Amino acid sequence: MTENQIFRQLVCGLSVEETAKLCFKTVNTVKRWDRGQRIPNESKRLMKLYSFRELSISEEWKNFYIQKDTLVLPNGIRMTPAQMLLASALLEIGSPPDLEVLSHVIRTARSLANLQLTRAKTNIR
Repeated sequence: MTENQIFRQLVCGLSVEETAKLCFKTVNTVKRWDRGQRIPNESKRLMKLYSFRELSISEEWKNFYIQKDTLVLPNGIRMTPAQMLLASALLEIGSPPDLEVLSHVIRTARSLANLQLTRAKTNIR
């Protein structure tokens, strides 16, 4: 495995096809990069930006970032655009009964996230 292939696959998490589309190159060009041909700086930059994007330099957004097509929260939870819209809609409703339901949903979601983290830690050991 070449350094370029490690960068593309492991660091950026991109397939050959995704890289070709992202960088406006052919699949054959990306395969040549994988065999050791130099990746142009602008293509490397695009791959990095697409794969791991910080949202802001503001402290409020610290540890939030975009990876591929999801927003990654500081706790590691990944949210799709649809999930973000749903969360926003739930917050906008705002009536007392809705807030109670929202509070229950959030508690349940946190419990599920903690359970998922616990399972992941157990599987690692």
